[in-house]
Amino acid sequence: MIFPIGDDQVEGGDKPVFSYAFIVLNVAAFVWMMFFYPAASIDEFYLQFGSVPAELQRGDRVWTLLSAMFVHGGWMHLVGNMIFLWVFADNIEATIGSARFLVFYLLGGIVAGLCHMAFNPGSVIPAVGASGAISAVLGAYMVMFPASRIRVFILLFFHTAYLPAFFFLGIWILQQMVAGVGTLGHVDLDTGGVAWWAHIGGFVFGFLAGFRFRAILRHRTGRQYV
Repeated sequence: MIFPIGDDQVEGGDKPVFSYAFIVLNVAAFVWMMFFYPAASIDEFYLQFGSVPAELQRGDRVWTLLSAMFVHGGWMHLVGNMIFLWVFADNIEATIGSARFLVFYLLGGIVAGLCHMAFNPGSVIPAVGASGAISAVLGAYMVMFPASRIRVFILLFFHTAYLPAFFFLGIWILQQMVAGVGTLGHVDLDTGGVAWWAHIGGFVFGFLAGFRFRAILRHRTGRQYV
């Protein structure tokens, strides 16, 4: 397995306030769940704050499209998402500005949640996690910083290396698409799994937004690379 652990950094621009604040909020929500919800009621927590496709289709509890972005199913789920958020979000926020990044991130998560609903109609399983919004960040990053060097940790060889962002993110989204297509026609209404189509929907949203952000990028100063 390969994990991103760093990248080339944008100099100047806005401070990545929300990029890091989202990490804090996600960790705080997980700690709150673990310490204040007994094990027997964890599933109730997910049902309360996760987004359930069947409910969204009826127009019920639409606010869970936002709350679900800050709920995670376990330490590995949380840590994996937060690593990606930490590596990729700060360059986007520094470039487009904090206020615009806040709107972009939340919209990306909402679009991802709706995409998951569209490909899992009638499902009563709550979807949780920040990966949909983070996928939007990855999509925008691929367009805005394709030549950025992503430092990765290769678990098999216990070694680090650098990969171009376009290659690393291209492989990532290809994996999501292959897995997502594999679920078509096999929708299970009451068992969980990875929300592949939330990842794909979020990424496409971010990828398209990235072209708009590139215009902003050309007018910002203090960059090290194009």
